[in-house]
Amino acid sequence: MDFSHILNTSLPQKDKLIAYGFTQKQDTLVLQSPLQENDFYTLITLDIKNQKLTAQVYETSTKEKYILFDVPSAHGAFVGKLREEVQTLIEKIRATSFTSTDLYPAYINFLKTKLNAPGDTPWSDDGDTTSTVFRCPNQKWFALVMKIKFKNLGFASEEGVWAVNLKADPEKISQLVDHKSIFPAYHMNKKYWITILLTAVTDFEKLCALTRQSYALVEKKK
Repeated sequence: MDFSHILNTSLPQKDKLIAYGFTQKQDTLVLQSPLQENDFYTLITLDIKNQKLTAQVYETSTKEKYILFDVPSAHGAFVGKLREEVQTLIEKIRATSFTSTDLYPAYINFLKTKLNAPGDTPWSDDGDTTSTVFRCPNQKWFALVMKIKFKNLGFASEEGVWAVNLKADPEKISQLVDHKSIFPAYHMNKKYWITILLTAVTDFEKLCALTRQSYALVEKKK
C-alpha cells in the first residue's frame, strides 16, 4: 500500500526513524513490525531517493505476501483490520519520526500583513467555509487558499491538506511543478495556475515569492 502522500506533508527524520527501529540500506529505510498477534507482519519501506513510502503485509509462517492487503476492491473484516493496524502504525511513526510543520497560519499572516489582502469566502453560503480568496485592488483574485484531498492531486489518499492556487508565468510552470510541493492547478486552468501545498515540504520563502509574482500578474490585468 502506498503512503507516499505523507512525504508531501512531512519531512522524515532519519535519526528518529532509526531510533524507532528502522534499518538503513543505502537510500532506503525499512521497518518490520508484527501484526495480528504475530500471525502477520508488515514491512514499511521509505525510499528516500525516490520519495516513496510503502507498506506490505506478509504471513509470518510462510513469508508470503498477503495479496489482498493491496487490492482496493478487497473488503471484509479481516483485511480491514490489517489495514487499520498498518494505518495506526504509520500514523504513530509519522507523529514520532517526521516533522510536520503547518505553513497555513504563517502564510495567511503573510497575505494579510505583507500584501494587505484580508481575504473573503465567496462560497460560504454554499457550505464551503475553508476556501478563502485573496484579491488585488482590482478585485481579481491572486490566491485561493483551500482545503483539498490528496486524491485531487493524483494520490490514493482521502487525507485533507491545505493548499493555495497561484497564477504563474505559463512558460515557467513546467519548471516549477515538482509533484512534491508544487502541482498543476487543482480545479483551475493548468496553463496559468499552480497549486502549492502549505506543508513542511514547501519552501516558505519560495512560496511567498511565487505569491508576490501571482499578485503582480493579476494586478496588471485589466
